[in-house]
Amino acid sequence: MTGLRRLKRQRTHDAISTAAISLFLERGFDEVSVAEVAAAAEVSKPTLFKYFATKEDLVLHRIADHRGEAARVVRRRAPGADPLAALHAHFLEGLARRDPVTGLNDDPEVIGYHRMVFSTPSLAARLFHHMAADEEALADALREETDDLTARLLAGQVIAVQRVLARCNWAALAAGASADATYPSAVAAADHAFAQLRHGVGAISPT
Repeated sequence: MTGLRRLKRQRTHDAISTAAISLFLERGFDEVSVAEVAAAAEVSKPTLFKYFATKEDLVLHRIADHRGEAARVVRRRAPGADPLAALHAHFLEGLARRDPVTGLNDDPEVIGYHRMVFSTPSLAARLFHHMAADEEALADALREETDDLTARLLAGQVIAVQRVLARCNWAALAAGASADATYPSAVAAADHAFAQLRHGVGAISPT
């Protein structure tokens, strides 16, 4: 594919994506048809489906760059570095740069995007499907360091911790807090969660 054709495809992809997200945030995912998205992007439905296989992909493609990220962090860490420490540091870096995947981004569109994903059953189901794939990819990376069961257990716990931390951060921002104000508590929560991963939850005291 030539550079010009690649650029044209990317522009079409971006136009469809922008139109879809705008309509979904305005009216709700279930209230907008694929035909309406295609019309807003000025493409045909067959053309739209060449770029996005399903309606859900019009939304969840925004997280595509993060698929398999935990596995990449483990494989690209410095020689001799601890995998869990590398994952912890990576999450903290994401908080610092307000990466939307950490939930700590208070741009109104980002908050609305997460609300749509969490509240739409088909999107939430697809999101968990992607998370299951991330868990398996991380387990594969960890198997290079330890036995199969330990790799699977740790991968499942890491993905769950990242999900819970991101959801808690988003909930704070959705309730009106700013990302800057929430940042210190988000870091403390991440430190606490990864410490529990390393040392175990232990006994739970009654509140």
